[in-house]
Amino acid sequence: MTTIKITKKPNDAPTISKGPVRRGADIKRDRSVALPKRVTGQNQQMDSQSSENDEVKKDSSRQRNHRIDGSLRDTQPVKSKTSDSRAPADRSIARGEFKHDEYVRKPREEVANNPTHDANAHGSLGNASTNRNDHAADTRNNGGRFKGERDTPRRGGKARDGFEQGSFNSNRADNPMFTDKPAPSNPDLPRLSKRMTELGLCSRREADDWIMNGWVKVDGKVLNILGVRVPLSAQIEVSEKAKQYQAESVTIILHKPVGYVSGQAEDGYQPAITLIHPDNQWPEDPELHQAVPKEFQRGFLHGLAPAGRLDIDSTGLLVFTQDGRIAKHLIGENSTVEKEYLVRVEGNLSDDDFDLLNFGLSLDGVKLKPAKVSWQNEDQLRFVLREGRKRQIRRMCELVGLHVVGLKRVRAGSVALGKLPVGQWRYLRMDERF
Repeated sequence: MTTIKITKKPNDAPTISKGPVRRGADIKRDRSVALPKRVTGQNQQMDSQSSENDEVKKDSSRQRNHRIDGSLRDTQPVKSKTSDSRAPADRSIARGEFKHDEYVRKPREEVANNPTHDANAHGSLGNASTNRNDHAADTRNNGGRFKGERDTPRRGGKARDGFEQGSFNSNRADNPMFTDKPAPSNPDLPRLSKRMTELGLCSRREADDWIMNGWVKVDGKVLNILGVRVPLSAQIEVSEKAKQYQAESVTIILHKPVGYVSGQAEDGYQPAITLIHPDNQWPEDPELHQAVPKEFQRGFLHGLAPAGRLDIDSTGLLVFTQDGRIAKHLIGENSTVEKEYLVRVEGNLSDDDFDLLNFGLSLDGVKLKPAKVSWQNEDQLRFVLREGRKRQIRRMCELVGLHVVGLKRVRAGSVALGKLPVGQWRYLRMDERF
């Protein structure tokens, strides 16, 4: 057991009282000595007159507040005994602040046109008051807020504060701010960028860039304005800089594995473009065995987009390109490029259903284009399509009672997947065309 001894404090023991510590001072102030009174402005004149006749009542126990600089100031106004003048009840005047009712609410014209309105209109208000009035005088001289002929705002303000309604021409016929957008010279003619795409010179995005860079001439004249319409007979010339820019674009062939999406990441699955980095380049890529090997650069990923899609459960050839012409050739509205697939299926297929796979099926109310379907072996079909609807082959097989268990794209146009391993990529060769 532990015994605790308690000692009682005697009644006559001295009591230590702690006074407030002044901020900004290294030592404590002696509270028994009263501080001299601090006065400025009008109070200085009043207190000098009253000090000749009477003494100012001092109370050392009176509460004092701390100023920002660490000095003390009284919270109660000091009044003289016999003098008729007294300190103003509003201490903000003594601190050099403006009084809202006496200054701000005066009409602006009255303040601007009053020659007696100067820095001393409200008396000596201290340093802060002098600075503010000096600033007001400067603004009057420099065409500021107190000058009557200045431009007034068109919105906000009241008439009692000197607000004047500004003039604004709201007539749409006279005010050029409301002029209508000029109509095109001939809306029946195609725009230059669209015409360049129709001629197969480049993609629409590339056409806009080339026009803005001044790389396109129409009938011998450089046109660098977007939206210009040209006749069908116009002669369009592209400078060598544009052709060089287009030649530097890359096209990549990837053998997409199952579990990757073709476009943007979705449902937690990674996009196939994340596989395009130097570690996954096919060691047998012909571009690596040239006299000057084509080294991978991070700039190749800028603007690299898939030209076609493969769903997450499919594998095979997937094209990524920076060249808008190739993208349009593969997936454009009028594209006729063949895509070849090997499809492993389960189920029974009759002769009539086999004929329907070649031609006669419809998806989403639209009749499909003719396809080339043949047996590769007893459980695998070969599809050759000239269109690419969403999950087209899987939905076609479901309509005839087949279940797809595997799908692989092996060719796009004249470019074949070949020996490219799963998950690796290579550059499109110079002699290859889709």
